[in-house]
Amino acid sequence: MSPAALSQPAPAARAIHTLVGEHARDLSAKLQQHRLALFPPTAAKTLRRFTSGEAAGLIGVDPGYLRRLSLEGRGPQPEVGPSGRRSYSIEDIQALRAYLDESGKAERRYLPHRREGDHLQVICVVNFKGGSGKTTTAAHLAQYLALRGYRTLAVDLDPQASLSALHGYQPEFDVGENETLYAALRYDDARRPLSEVIRRTYFPGLDIVPANIELMEYEHETPKALGSGTGDLFFTRLDGALAEVEANYDVVVVDCPPQLGFLTMSALCAATAVLVTVHPQMLDVMSMCQFLLMTSDLLGVVAEAGGNMSYDWMRYLVTRYEPGDGPQNQMVSFMRSMFGEHVLNYPMVKSTAVADAGITKQTLYEVSRDAFTRSTYDRALEALNNVNGEIEALIARGWGRG
Repeated sequence: MSPAALSQPAPAARAIHTLVGEHARDLSAKLQQHRLALFPPTAAKTLRRFTSGEAAGLIGVDPGYLRRLSLEGRGPQPEVGPSGRRSYSIEDIQALRAYLDESGKAERRYLPHRREGDHLQVICVVNFKGGSGKTTTAAHLAQYLALRGYRTLAVDLDPQASLSALHGYQPEFDVGENETLYAALRYDDARRPLSEVIRRTYFPGLDIVPANIELMEYEHETPKALGSGTGDLFFTRLDGALAEVEANYDVVVVDCPPQLGFLTMSALCAATAVLVTVHPQMLDVMSMCQFLLMTSDLLGVVAEAGGNMSYDWMRYLVTRYEPGDGPQNQMVSFMRSMFGEHVLNYPMVKSTAVADAGITKQTLYEVSRDAFTRSTYDRALEALNNVNGEIEALIARGWGRG
């Protein structure tokens, strides 16, 4: 180093909060630029059309039957392309379900809505270790259920708001003050009905309660309310909020934050089912063990205070699974020997297709098959449908249909 350089004064040290604030603002601006490049303000994110084979699979009928309906001009008609290929929008698929039910000739119901006496299904997706695939699982499950015809509500309970961003709501730009679930849970006069913060998504049949950092207020305010005696039954607040909109939905999918705080405890108390995501590695399983111990202790206290702790089911979902990885296979075998039927039969395999779709804020259900190598897409889609189909069967069993 030259003598001149040595004589220069050292740059002034900046306070860490100033540096972090600058980085946050710069990153936020860049993310907004990226979003505008992908989805200009004049553009609306839409769901792709589905081939006749995909539509038949979603409805649960033979593709030849749909073709016959189309040729005979019965029921909602597909769009026919220049090459003669038939395609359906998700609205067409839902209309076909209604048509099949109304025709009176179907041996089973194709609209899987709740019937009289069926309770609202509230599925909490939980784990407090990052990288377990929690949000990816919640997003694909909610979209799968909507595609299958269930009236679905996704609740983003994570202040990081990844589920919201995936559905087109950037937390720092699109979600304002008192527009998250906190608005329906808060303890002061600014509390709002849940219906006022629910938003539509570009997925017909799927609504969302978006999130942002405001949700942390519930973690701060609940201890104060408990201290003053106004928050004694904090664990009933989410259940009460969902009861206001219960008639509009069949299933609620809650993406819980990656920590066991008041938000997660409230969700677990409102749940009818719990899905724990776990990556089959030793450190992840050890972390899950701590999560289970803490959950048991805390919810035991809530149960003594009158909280409802009865669930239709609880399952562990193995995520980011690599079938050729020996240690992972050993860990999966260990989990199955420990928990038996509480581990879902199907794991979610690790796939570049899911990761690549996420780069453009999409799920595998949104992208078309020709966006990837077909074998890669088909393998990932089969794994997703197997997992979500198994969960769908558990939902049906919870309604006494399985």
